[in-house]
Amino acid sequence: MKPFATSAKLAAGLVAALGLFACTPDFNFGPSNRSSIQQKPLLQGNLPAANGEVLGEGAVRIVLLTPTSGEGGLGTVGLSIRNGAKMAIDKINSSPQFASNIHLVVKDTGGSAVKAKALAAQAVSEGASLILGPLRADSVRAAGSVARAAGIPLIGYSNNSGASAPGIYLLNVLPETEVLRSVKYAQNFGRKSFAAIVPRTDFGQIQEGAFRVAAAQTGAAVHGIYQFSNEEEARTAVEQLVPFLISGTVDAIFLPDRATAPSIAVLLESAQIEKTDITIIGSADWDGDVKVSQTPFLTGAFFPAVDGAGYERLKPEYETIYGSAPHPMATFAYTSVLLANSSSLANATPRYDRSQLTRPSGFAGQDGVFRFLDNGTNQHALVMKQVVIDGSRIVDDAKMP
Repeated sequence: MKPFATSAKLAAGLVAALGLFACTPDFNFGPSNRSSIQQKPLLQGNLPAANGEVLGEGAVRIVLLTPTSGEGGLGTVGLSIRNGAKMAIDKINSSPQFASNIHLVVKDTGGSAVKAKALAAQAVSEGASLILGPLRADSVRAAGSVARAAGIPLIGYSNNSGASAPGIYLLNVLPETEVLRSVKYAQNFGRKSFAAIVPRTDFGQIQEGAFRVAAAQTGAAVHGIYQFSNEEEARTAVEQLVPFLISGTVDAIFLPDRATAPSIAVLLESAQIEKTDITIIGSADWDGDVKVSQTPFLTGAFFPAVDGAGYERLKPEYETIYGSAPHPMATFAYTSVLLANSSSLANATPRYDRSQLTRPSGFAGQDGVFRFLDNGTNQHALVMKQVVIDGSRIVDDAKMP
């Protein structure tokens, strides 16, 4: 068996682009055919000059905070966010069905929470009505504190629910939503007693917390939560769990970490656990992972995901314009810009009113329905996928948890 590896990857949210006038899942927005041409805003209300790249023609100023110059892969993600936002602006400008309500000012955070906070203050001084981004939880908290003090809503891209607060909304898919969807799905098969095996990492801690919340909300019995830091501890966890699996005391196992799930599955198989007697559920982190799909004992396991059809619809035009495939975060940016341009939000008094942003009907996106909650978190309609050899298949259509 190969040594265990730990995964620091938080489930990247997998994302959407949307219609945003009501909760109408069939109302999709495909990619535009408009070329990438910078637009100058038609300003109203004596807005001051803006610092940053200006996109769009509308009167309402929106600021996008994204780490386009971040180190390593962060800059690539940040640029993909900027490009997805630009595609949404092009869609607005090229489609008669849209009014051009907004212009967008793009500001580079470099991945720094300190800079994100300073740029949020700059956005406030420049008359922004809404802030989109930043990406990471620490930056969302920093920028969000400024936005809240100024009475301006912020829609961040983090999937760490700890970054949310009233007025600081998160658009990314949250672990709490994922795990709740999975636990409910397993309960449909009569599964009642759950156990979790999670790495002792930040990712594992977040997933464990989401698992506890989901169990409390659904009434699922939690037999035990086993943590590990290395292969020896993982073996011990499995050894402790095996008697309860054999006796039927535990009938469902939560294995969120894609890096270690295959190794744990091999341990379970070696213990001669009959996999038809249990339900294994993973996290959205599993989606597209080759090792997971090539582990025989994991075939038949389930995990939640956003339906990728919306991403696939956006991908060809993105590749044509920018010469590479978009990071999944590009569609979050596309989504948020179309949301910001919605006449019911941009032209309301006050703009982007909390009651409108958190309306129970939510918003319909190219990848499904989502809604913001009063505390700044959200719920997304997720599909359930089942692992098959060398891939996965959708076995339950997108539903709110």
